Amino acid sequence: MDSEVLSTIVDYINIVFLLFTVVLFSMFTAMAYFSTRNSIHYKNKNSFNDLSKVMASPLAPSITIIAPAYNEGMTIVENIRSLMSLRYVNFEVMVVNDGSKDDTLEKMISAYDLVKIDQKIDPDWKNKPIRGIYKSPHRAFSKLTVIDKENGGKSDALNTGIALSTNKYVGCIDVDCLLLPDALLHVVKSFYQRSEKRVIAVGGVIRVANSCVIDGGKLEEIRLPTNWLARFQLLEYTRSFILGRMAWGRIDSLLIISGAFGFFDREIALAVGGYDTNTVGEDMEIVFKMRRFMHERKLSYTVEYIPDALCWTEVPEDLKIFVNQRDRWSRGNLETLFKHKDMFFNPKFGRLGMLSYPYWLFYEWLAPLLEFFGFFTIIVFYWLGMLNFSFFIAITSTLYLYSIMFSFYAILWDIYSYNEYNKTKDILLLMFCALVEPIVFHPIVVWSSIRGNYKKLFKIKSGWGSQVRKGFAKAT
Repeated sequence: MDSEVLSTIVDYINIVFLLFTVVLFSMFTAMAYFSTRNSIHYKNKNSFNDLSKVMASPLAPSITIIAPAYNEGMTIVENIRSLMSLRYVNFEVMVVNDGSKDDTLEKMISAYDLVKIDQKIDPDWKNKPIRGIYKSPHRAFSKLTVIDKENGGKSDALNTGIALSTNKYVGCIDVDCLLLPDALLHVVKSFYQRSEKRVIAVGGVIRVANSCVIDGGKLEEIRLPTNWLARFQLLEYTRSFILGRMAWGRIDSLLIISGAFGFFDREIALAVGGYDTNTVGEDMEIVFKMRRFMHERKLSYTVEYIPDALCWTEVPEDLKIFVNQRDRWSRGNLETLFKHKDMFFNPKFGRLGMLSYPYWLFYEWLAPLLEFFGFFTIIVFYWLGMLNFSFFIAITSTLYLYSIMFSFYAILWDIYSYNEYNKTKDILLLMFCALVEPIVFHPIVVWSSIRGNYKKLFKIKSGWGSQVRKGFAKAT
């Protein structure tokens, strides 16, 4: 190939990477601005609210918390105890045992004195068969319902809970999550604080519970994870939830609510068919469907986002389990984006089609692919003697410094706003994580995304994988 042609190709590649970097910087700077505005607005709006009035009101709307459980015998009793201790007047905890192979069901029956009850099931039941429905005769456990069914996956378990619930709102959470006592009060307030728009879903910040002290289902002490992989995830979660999703919430363009803490208007969730059982990205897909449903009918609606630390969960500390998790996330992302591809730059969907969807396509799906193949492009250019060292060093240094700056801002804003980690040592450790993350942690995330995309594009069968729980530290 002519050297002049090669030089032109290289110049075009440099321009593409430069434009991509400029747009990336602009997007993340805008995120920092909008998330900051939203945090300040939320704090000012809620500084004088008395949540106890919501809890005491007999008119408080009914909520069902649905928690799928699969092989959760190690922590299931403590997790249910935590859910049962929530401060709210009108709620039900529905644990769906999704064909566990361990002693999950036996532990629940023993701990809460459950007995099987007779309940008619729709003959046209679309989910996996139900083996039994359990309740306790004791008044103290009257809010607990346990559904035992054949294994069908998380989406099928959640759909079972939504179908069997009779309450106005449903909360879909991971059973290992710890909700703070006032969590439902904040959720109900979010559903009812809008008068001009119907709130169809409410999401919130997910905090990392690894190494925290939890006793009797209550968070006793917040600690920084001792495991380095968990620390990097804590930093990632801080950026993603405190800055990223807060910003999208500010402009009412949030396209994902974490499966660990998501509450929905049951009527709309049923109208769109509930969760899609053919995707591993069910938490993102259901928000897409509910938003489309409202947009296509020209109904006024919104999705609310709560920045308070109401939900704490255990993140993977094993590298293999972590890679499988991110592999699954990338497959779910691709499945959802492909299913709703007609939203891409479609003005019919407003900001969702013109801003949110393109962002998810280019920067959540395409960016890891560009990074991965860009690495090999650099090697090839170096081997051919065509690498522009000054441009390469300049753009790499700029990206590295900007990523550190963005992470530092997320850490400091989180400390200023919520002050969860206030020890100097913890703050310095998080800042150290920010310094080495682009070199140590981020390549693992990129590789996981590449693996997930490869599996999806070449139709390699792969399921949810497994998450091994270590359980929480106990107070002594």
